[in-house]
Amino acid sequence: MFNYFHKKNQTGVRKIKPSKPQDEKFSFPKTPTGVEGLDEITDGGFPKGRPTLICGGAGCGKTLLSMQFLIKGITDFSEHGVFMSFEEPSKDLSLNVKSLGFDLDKLKAEKKLVVDYVRVERSEIEETGEYDLEGLFIRLNHAIDSVNAKRVVLDTIESLFAGLDNQAILRAELRRLFHWLKEKGVTAIITGERGEATLTRQGLEEYVSDCVIILDHRVIEQVSTRRLRIIKYRGSTHGTNEYPFLIDEDGISVLPITSLKLNNEVSSELVSTGVPGLDTMFVGGGFYRGSNILISGTAGTAKTTIACYFANEQCKKHEKTVFFAFEESPQQLIRNMKSIGIDLEKHIDKGLLQIHASRPSLNGLELHLLTLRKLIKDFKPTTVILDPISNLITVGNENEVRSMLVRLIDMLKANNITALFTSLNKQNDNLRPDLAEESVSSLVDTWITVRDMEGIGERNRGIFIVKSRGMGHSNQVREFVIGSKGIELLDVEFGPEGILTGAARKSNQLQRTVKAMKLQSDLDRKDREIDRKRKVLEANIAALKNEFESVVEELGILKATEDLHSKIMIENTPKTKKK
Repeated sequence: MFNYFHKKNQTGVRKIKPSKPQDEKFSFPKTPTGVEGLDEITDGGFPKGRPTLICGGAGCGKTLLSMQFLIKGITDFSEHGVFMSFEEPSKDLSLNVKSLGFDLDKLKAEKKLVVDYVRVERSEIEETGEYDLEGLFIRLNHAIDSVNAKRVVLDTIESLFAGLDNQAILRAELRRLFHWLKEKGVTAIITGERGEATLTRQGLEEYVSDCVIILDHRVIEQVSTRRLRIIKYRGSTHGTNEYPFLIDEDGISVLPITSLKLNNEVSSELVSTGVPGLDTMFVGGGFYRGSNILISGTAGTAKTTIACYFANEQCKKHEKTVFFAFEESPQQLIRNMKSIGIDLEKHIDKGLLQIHASRPSLNGLELHLLTLRKLIKDFKPTTVILDPISNLITVGNENEVRSMLVRLIDMLKANNITALFTSLNKQNDNLRPDLAEESVSSLVDTWITVRDMEGIGERNRGIFIVKSRGMGHSNQVREFVIGSKGIELLDVEFGPEGILTGAARKSNQLQRTVKAMKLQSDLDRKDREIDRKRKVLEANIAALKNEFESVVEELGILKATEDLHSKIMIENTPKTKKK
């Protein structure tokens, strides 16, 4: 409660606007819907103790959404409910929702739910000035009190007033109905059929409701999509966009639009590519966990094979992986990978790998995204693979594909899921990238391109890294081959005109081998020649040594002879006597 304080001064009275206390924060009372995604859009649920109008055409899911609101209230929040139908009998309702796992008969037996069918026949209605809904209020009040209900559904409001033509009475009773529900303090859902120029046929319900939600079922290019939009929500912020929703065996799931804030957590942990030799092209030795990787290339360049290598590597580490295949069936994918030594079937048997194969035209873009969101919630994978995202173009225009891919990447990053996408490029001389590649290339963290390298009458495959955020990488184009043992990245061969591939690489390798053999042969010949010369030299040295020794010996003999001769001469020389 805010008051205005007055302070007197010389000039009179001055108003001072108070500031709101820091510790006081108003929280608008809301009732959780229990519908996946809808509480996020409504910022907590429907207005508590107030009526909410859900309108739309036939087949939009109004009744199902209302019933799911009641069932989830009972099972998840212990709030009993009342469903009053003006169109379908109770038996039909119980049968219709049983396929979704909703057992109405059990809940009714446990006194947690009341399903009441009110039959309204136009032929039995007599419109008078005293007509009112007092009988309905008594019946509804009894149902609410019998189970102490906190949630109420009226389905649909048009059937209740089908026999009335007096607009004054109709509008007065509509206002009275909504006011009665508010006074009762129940969180109510009223369903209504779409009008031509207004949200409902009567055009009044949307004004007296505190929250108005419109459901839409549209078909664009033979693809059906259901969407939800909040028209108004008194007293609360809410999402204002159109949100696609899916009806499946679990009921209704709504896909919120991605947040515009880029505040997701990041990891410095590295995960291997699984391809022998490809890790060495990254300075870190792989991808960052939680990053997005794009592998683009023309047909037949092993994009799916590289994706399967990555899936196999993750599963070997006991990490759950979801593989979306838009071109091959699971059986075909498993068989093809076995031919190169990758066994995906064992990972499926262990519950580590799920392969979901379907044509993109099975659902709209948003429903594919919603299906993936449900899988992330239920299966909790650490890795997601989409092969290829370029096929999604067949079910959406350029702006829709971009929007879907942006939301997909944001959703995966928010869950710290490592994602790998493949994209098929058209084989032409136009340097402009294809739509899918152009839409996602600036968003992904790592972009790897595989391409054909044609020359000398043959076709070879090459792989190179276009970018890798936060990590150094090789700038070389590496040729790779696929054999019975899988992918093998070959060493780079340089020639006079650049990198050599295929036959040119083999020819260059052969030339280098021949050159090396010739060089070795020349070296061996030189070694033998040196060895021969060494032996000749050693023989010459030995001969000279012998000759030298002979000369020394002869000189010794001559010297000894000379010494002996001198000695004899001295001895034979007569000595002179002294007188």
